[in-house]
Amino acid sequence: MKKTLLSLMAMMGVAVAQADDTTFPYLILETSDGTKTAVEVTSTDVALTFSGTTLTVGDKTFPLADLSKMYFAAENEAAGIVELKVADEGSIIAIYDLQGRKVNRDQMTPGIYVVKTTTGSRKVTVK
Repeated sequence: MKKTLLSLMAMMGVAVAQADDTTFPYLILETSDGTKTAVEVTSTDVALTFSGTTLTVGDKTFPLADLSKMYFAAENEAAGIVELKVADEGSIIAIYDLQGRKVNRDQMTPGIYVVKTTTGSRKVTVK
């Protein structure tokens, strides 16, 4: 299915990616090795250009054979640390690693953490 969709898009030559609102402002492109690249699409249209066996998105180029996924996201998933959006920094109560140990922000190494705030808890991934 992916190959068929990409083939149809390639026949068109150029496609345009645009998020209709600011809910999903990033176009994420993931390669077969798991590397993610984010392109912000909130302020302008982003052209997707197919040329032979490559896809160009903005100023980034990908071999089509290496492309595994392409989707819109609410956060820049390609960033090392996804920004934790807390209205008031003072509302963060604690950060825990998966072993249940409390850690400080400066102690966070790559891994998964649970951030407890006054309004609930959220899982974050540090890459």
